[in-house]
Amino acid sequence: LIIPVLFRLKYFILWVMSVISLDSEYLKLEQVLQAASMDNKTIILTTLNAAWSSPGSVIDLFIDSFRHGVRTSSLLKHLVIIAFDRKAYRRCTEIHTYCYALVTGNVDFSQEKRFLTAGYLEMMWKRLDFLRLVLEKGYSFIFSDADIMWFRNPFPYFYPDGDLQVACDHYVGNATDLRNIANGGFNYVKSNNQSIEFYKFWYSSRLRYPGYHDQDVLNFIKHDPYIMDIGLTIKFLSTTYFGGICEPSKDLNEVCTMHANCCIGLQSKLHDLRIIMEDWRDYMSMPPSLKTSGAFSWRVPQNCSLSLLNQ
Repeated sequence: LIIPVLFRLKYFILWVMSVISLDSEYLKLEQVLQAASMDNKTIILTTLNAAWSSPGSVIDLFIDSFRHGVRTSSLLKHLVIIAFDRKAYRRCTEIHTYCYALVTGNVDFSQEKRFLTAGYLEMMWKRLDFLRLVLEKGYSFIFSDADIMWFRNPFPYFYPDGDLQVACDHYVGNATDLRNIANGGFNYVKSNNQSIEFYKFWYSSRLRYPGYHDQDVLNFIKHDPYIMDIGLTIKFLSTTYFGGICEPSKDLNEVCTMHANCCIGLQSKLHDLRIIMEDWRDYMSMPPSLKTSGAFSWRVPQNCSLSLLNQ
């Protein structure tokens, strides 16, 4: 009789420890979010795994873009980097103030996740569920993939009335047109009942569309009547300001962000991101008369392109 009792006691203790550990993680998350928050409880979030965290890799370019952008360097104090693995977390703590290690159980997210592989999909869905948790804690956020270069403060370019404001791979010219092709790599989300319910719906919709990543599912469910039922207001952000390889921002006098979307493979991303950063530095060093002429343009895509993605 003693052995079964001890066996049950052992697992009860393990369960209690896991609950305490989870509570401790949530407490730490709250502390990090509170420390990085703006006065209106808004934060900037990105995610990182080991493959993108090496010196000179994506995360260094991401942070460097803030330092060389127009009124963006001060935004770094509101940035929280969510690390998917231990190596990424250690690297984050070396280069940035606010880091959070997202508990991932037995799943290894450290390696490069090729587009649409099982590991890639799992990482994207885990990220989305985490963002829902942030909203439930009362924090609004800008989420930005780390392969997005920040060149201007985006807040003046957001709409005052959108619960979910999302960048596009292709923008048709109207912020409310559902024909816009949303890109989940950059969005501004206000914490309210509508956005929280939407993120739950978005996450649960992965079961309706197995094998698709969160961005594809977003483009499916944006037409769903349930969006209207919950009262969510979606605004699509123009590629004039929030561009990428798919559809570059043509005017460097207006660009806020540039995304290495429509691009498969880390080395291809790094190649074109470095060129984007070189182009930006060249633009910033130009005299005002040449800047306003609008003659300067990006040299990308080179290794990244929409045609390569569709092959």
